[in-house]
Amino acid sequence: MVMNLGTYSTISVPVEVKRVLERVKGEEEWGKFLLSLYVEAKRLRSQRAFEQLASTLAEEDLKAILESSRELRERFALR
Repeated sequence: MVMNLGTYSTISVPVEVKRVLERVKGEEEWGKFLLSLYVEAKRLRSQRAFEQLASTLAEEDLKAILESSRELRERFALR
């Protein structure tokens, strides 16, 4: 994700929250650090949703989805 981090804003957080986050972020800039937290949280939510969906499907359903996905990519490959 490319983002212009040139303009700054101030957000208020409890002092204890800032202390905890400062220990974790180390020397990294706040903007970059917070964006990385967001990206990781989003990735984990997506992974969890996928795992929940996969757990509700039978093995045959998963195989059919994978095969359908493979066929779709083959048919729409850039030529």
